[in-house]
Amino acid sequence: MSPQSHEVPNVGALVARASGLFRQRIALQGSGAALGYEQLEARSNRLANALLAMGLERGDRVGVCLPNCFEVVELELACYKAALVKAPINARLSPREVAQVVDNAGAAVVLTTRARAEAFLPLLEGAAPRLLLLDADGDESYAGRLERASDRFEPCRVQRDELAVLHYTSGSSGTLKAAMQTFGNRLAQLRKFLMRSEGMVPGDILGLVGPITHASGMQLVPALCAGATIHLFQGFEPERWLQEMQAHRVSHTFLVPTMIHMLLEEQERRYRPLPDLQRLGYGAAPMAPARILRAMDVFGPVLSQGYGAGETTSGVCGLSAADHILARAVRPERLASCGRPFLECEVDIVDSEGRSVAAGEVGEIVVGGPDVFAGYWRAPELTAEVLVDGRYHTGDLARRDDEGYLYIVDRKKDMIISGGFNVYPTEVEAVIYQHPAVAEACVFALPDDKWGETVAAHVVLKPGAALTQAEFDAFCGERLGGYKKPRRVEFVAALPRNANGKLARKQVQDPYWAGRTRRVN
Repeated sequence: MSPQSHEVPNVGALVARASGLFRQRIALQGSGAALGYEQLEARSNRLANALLAMGLERGDRVGVCLPNCFEVVELELACYKAALVKAPINARLSPREVAQVVDNAGAAVVLTTRARAEAFLPLLEGAAPRLLLLDADGDESYAGRLERASDRFEPCRVQRDELAVLHYTSGSSGTLKAAMQTFGNRLAQLRKFLMRSEGMVPGDILGLVGPITHASGMQLVPALCAGATIHLFQGFEPERWLQEMQAHRVSHTFLVPTMIHMLLEEQERRYRPLPDLQRLGYGAAPMAPARILRAMDVFGPVLSQGYGAGETTSGVCGLSAADHILARAVRPERLASCGRPFLECEVDIVDSEGRSVAAGEVGEIVVGGPDVFAGYWRAPELTAEVLVDGRYHTGDLARRDDEGYLYIVDRKKDMIISGGFNVYPTEVEAVIYQHPAVAEACVFALPDDKWGETVAAHVVLKPGAALTQAEFDAFCGERLGGYKKPRRVEFVAALPRNANGKLARKQVQDPYWAGRTRRVN
C-alpha cells in the first residue's frame, strides 16, 4: 500500500450490516424468482469462501460475463468481502472482445456460461482462467462450489487506495481501457448516492434495465444499503417493460434516452399508467429538452438526470426532479442542464491552459474528489492524458450559469469547426428533435474543402412519418444559424450503437473521411 493509504470500511461489510437490518425483506427479484437479504448475505459469503478455496489471493481479478442475474450481484459482494478485484464484462460484447478483456485484466477466474466460455477461450492470447459456470457440473459448477462452502465470512480489512473494480469503459477511441476504481472510490460513490435528497428507502423497488456489469450496477450497493428491493430486467422491450413495471410496482428506475424515446412511442400507441413510479432517472447521453417535456407529460414530474463517468465512479452532477419542475415552470433553458455537483464532487470548467473560465464561457469539465479513479489499468500513457494533478479531464465541453448549473455543449472531439466557428452536434440534434416526425438524429462533421468541415446529419423518422429534404432544410433554417444548419442529411432506418447502447457517432462519421491523411479539426 502507498504511504498515504489508510483503512476504510469494506463496502461488502456495509451490505452485510444492511442484510442484518433488513433480513425479512426481498433483496433481489426477477425472472419469477426472489432472494431475501439473509439469503443474499449467505450466498455471497459462500462465494467469497469458494473463490479463496480455488487459490485466489487478495488483489486477484475475477471476471464476470453474464446478462443481468442474481449471480452477478453475489459475485460483486463476494469480491468486495474477499478483497478481490471485480472485472465485469458486458455480455453483449463479441467473443473476441471478451477474450481481450480477460487477457487485459489477467483474470484468474471468470464466472460465465459454458457456451460463452467455449466462444472466447480459443481466442485468448494469454493464460486461460479457471471457470465458474452456471450450467456445469463438477469442479466448474457455480452451484456446486457454493454448496460446499461455508456461509460465514468475515469481510477483509481494506485500504482506501486498494483496487476494487476494473471498470472497462465503452469510449469511442477503440482503445481497450479499464478505469481502476479503488475501495475509497466505491465508498465515495456509495456516500453520494445515499446523501442525495432523492435516495431510496426500505420498501422502494429499484428496476435495473441496463447491464449491471456496468453503469447500472453502480446503483446496487446503495440500494441494498438502503433496504430497497432490486428488480432485474432481462433486456429492454417497451411493451414488456411497461407490463413488468406495473406488475412489480417498480418505484425507481434509470434509462438511457434511446429507451425513453421508444417508450414515448409505445405510450402513444397504447398508454399504460405507472402509478408507483417515483423517479425516472436518465443519463449516459444527451436528451433534447423537447423530449424531456414530452416524457414529463407522459410519466409525470418524476424525471431526474445524472452526469458522470466510470472514471468518476458514476455521477458527479444531477438535475433533480424538483429542478425539472422548476425549469418547466419558469426556467425552460435549464432542461438543457445536467445539474449541479454532488456534495463531495469538485467540478470545474477550464480552458486549454487549465484555468477556470467565467460563468457563461465554454471550457472542459474537470473533476476532482474522492470518487476520481486511480488511472487506467496497465495504461500509464492513457492515464497521463486525462489525469492531471489528481483531476480527471472528461473531454466534455460545457458552460456554467450564475447559479452553478452545468450545460454540456458536446464532446471535445465531436466538436465541428466550420469556417472557424464551433458547432456542437448535440445543440443541432436538440433542434432536429423538435420536429414531430423525427425519432432519432446523429449530427457529425463532413469534410469540406472550403470551410474545413460542414455539418451533416443522419435522421431516423418515426414509423409512418414522412419528411422531405426541403421540409427538413426549411425547419432547420428557421431555428439554426447558417453555419450550424446541416448541409447534408440522409434519412436512415437506424443509427449504430455500441455495446452499452450509446450512439456510435464515430461509426457514422468515419466513412465520409476515408482516404484522407488527416482530420481537418
